[in-house]
Amino acid sequence: VQYVTLVLRGVNAQTPTGYMEAPLSYSTIEDLQLLSWDNAPKYCVQLSFPGGTILLQAANSYLRDQWFHSIQWKKKIYKYRKVLNNPSRWDVVLKEIRALVDMALTSPLQDESIHQAPLHIISTLLAENTNLSAQDHENIIVAIAPLLENNHPPPDLCEFFCKHCRERPRSMVVIEVFTPVVQRILKHNMDFGKCPRLRLFTQEYILALNELNAGMEVVKKFIHSMHGPTGQCPHPRVLPNLVAVCLAAIYSCYEEFINSRDNSPSLKEIRNGCQQQSERKPPMPLRLLRPEPPTPPPTTTLSPPPALPLSPPPSIVNSSEILVELERNNNTTNTLCKAPAEGDSEPNLIDCLLVSPALNALSIQLPAHADRVLGCFALILKMLSDYDDWRPALASLLQPIPFPKESLFFYFCNRELKYVIQRFAEDPRQEVHSCLLSVRSGKDGWFQLYSPGGVACDDDGELFASMVHILMGSCYKTKKFLLSLAENKLGPCMLLALRGNQTMVEILCLMLEYNIIENKDTQLQIISTLESTQVGLRMYEQLCDRQRELKELQRKGGPTRLTLPSKSTDADLARLLSSGSFGNLENLSLAFTNVTSACAEQLIKLPSLKQLNLWSTQFGDAGLRLLSEHLACLQVLNLCETPVTDAGLLSLSSIKSLCSLNMNSTKLTADTYEDLKAKLPNLKEVDVRYTEAW
Repeated sequence: VQYVTLVLRGVNAQTPTGYMEAPLSYSTIEDLQLLSWDNAPKYCVQLSFPGGTILLQAANSYLRDQWFHSIQWKKKIYKYRKVLNNPSRWDVVLKEIRALVDMALTSPLQDESIHQAPLHIISTLLAENTNLSAQDHENIIVAIAPLLENNHPPPDLCEFFCKHCRERPRSMVVIEVFTPVVQRILKHNMDFGKCPRLRLFTQEYILALNELNAGMEVVKKFIHSMHGPTGQCPHPRVLPNLVAVCLAAIYSCYEEFINSRDNSPSLKEIRNGCQQQSERKPPMPLRLLRPEPPTPPPTTTLSPPPALPLSPPPSIVNSSEILVELERNNNTTNTLCKAPAEGDSEPNLIDCLLVSPALNALSIQLPAHADRVLGCFALILKMLSDYDDWRPALASLLQPIPFPKESLFFYFCNRELKYVIQRFAEDPRQEVHSCLLSVRSGKDGWFQLYSPGGVACDDDGELFASMVHILMGSCYKTKKFLLSLAENKLGPCMLLALRGNQTMVEILCLMLEYNIIENKDTQLQIISTLESTQVGLRMYEQLCDRQRELKELQRKGGPTRLTLPSKSTDADLARLLSSGSFGNLENLSLAFTNVTSACAEQLIKLPSLKQLNLWSTQFGDAGLRLLSEHLACLQVLNLCETPVTDAGLLSLSSIKSLCSLNMNSTKLTADTYEDLKAKLPNLKEVDVRYTEAW
């Protein structure tokens, strides 16, 4: 179209008659046709104007047809834009819209603007005529539906669709027309940062589905249709787009909550120019419903019982009043939660709830719209977590906690997402449950939030215990993980162990076994905690037995070199090491045996071990991680023909004493090899034959 415009402006110097003296507008074209009679100029297009005729000659028939259809399309677009800019009768307008859509669909031209231009014309028409009836809205939407099958709606049209979803959520147009449009949005690469109205339209569509009679059942069927009937979703962009839509909707509830609390203008108000205090609604109060006090039982004494102070009836208070109420009901926390002085920042509400026992029992009621939106999209996140193939990516997307921590709304979001976190904690795959930990040091993760005393913990630590159980059962059974628990969560671990939680009892025993706790008083307190329950006492006695065996094993004496027969197993190695003292053992060969990573539990008990041969065994990554934390004096390690990968080999970088390392015929990559060479300064002999690094 641009090229034809240049031709009509007379820039094409290759025409037989030369330059045109003045440009000619598309609106002045009366007729347009291809020359087809005998002896006609070859590859020409004839344009008829009021003052004459112009022939455009192309180099070939393909270029001539491009000119013809482009000029014809441009001429019709000008015509429809003129007709629809000044509508008089809406029945005629609807007829013209259908003709415009048919013209765009039947055009042989292949260009994005062929379909987008009619959508922009219709969106301008709707923006300039806001007094249309609901039936007119539906007729227009049905008329342009064919164009939306393969094209995203422009921003103004998205605004119109959002309005229709809000005002008529039960309209059949929502199901029949909007469903394929939203499905197309979710299945394609979508930058919602550049196209926020597409995201808003998707949100309003889902909320409209939620307003139907079946409610969330309809939403659930929609999510299932996006995933597909198979176990693997064929569209990789569906999950990230759905998560982006859900998180944005939940965050909009947070924004509404903060704006209603602080009476500050929202982004929508700023866009609409409503920034003055007088132009906005009065602040929406935060409703705090106090539980009724228990009724005292009737007494048989003659004297009346002393009058108990009754709690006031349910009242509505603002955020600043909560601090005053806190001081009146809980005098012991006056120094922690005071009314804000002039110039000081107001303490956030969640801090007050955590400090004050008097307010912990309060149930907080969000505005009706925010509560509806929050419940709908939180439930969608729960649905997403039920699909096995989506769970790893969902855990990764939610690992950096996406909600603002400085607000009370953070408290509600985490409560709503507890089911999702439980699904992560139950998944045996490492890429899923490892996302429970913080994304980086210094930033809380879900593991910290759901620990006893955490913001979102409401179950006395049951979810926290299940997280610890799955993490300990995976590759996190390491000193590093135990050290972090001892430094940050020792109190919650001891509390749950005191209540008989077996996972926490095992954690405390491991802390004692690996000498994680150095303080003697803390060690005695842990021992007292273990002895207070039957399961703890039994496991502590087993620990004492292992410690006695360990002392006997590590007692100086015994051989300095040991070779196990081929086909030996983990049980054979354990039985052999339990038969005497091996404190002098420096060289151990397990080559061509059937040992696995499980034997690492026995190997770390050998304090003098310097040379270890694991050639052609089933020793894997989990065993390497354990060795790297406990065998700091290891100098020679043979991993030839073992199933180790980069994940386990990278952990060897902590054994600075290694001087000989055989990784022949393993899954070593070049990047890992370079990383090991840089981090192991004493490494002199390396065998990487038959690997990627060779």
